[in-house]
Amino acid sequence: MISYYGYADGSGEYFVIVDSDKCEGCGRCVERCPGGVLAVESVFIDLEDKSVAVVREECCNKLGYLCAVCRSKGELPCVLSCLNGAIRCVFEVC
Repeated sequence: MISYYGYADGSGEYFVIVDSDKCEGCGRCVERCPGGVLAVESVFIDLEDKSVAVVREECCNKLGYLCAVCRSKGELPCVLSCLNGAIRCVFEVC
């Protein structure tokens, strides 16, 4: 299951995308995220509970700001730390 966290507004699109089929819930992305955006939570998927990376609810509408530091460096530590490629980020500024 693919989950999209974030928003689109007049300034652009800001989304963190997590593929729960690829996510092992290891937490490497959580450790590497300097903005504290990510967490590992138990989510009910395909009739079972599975630990996966999620964007913390209070961060969903702030990704444009919280992820700005990493975006400006051209590196996204959460994406680079995921060995399975379960996390992608879309940050398109208008």
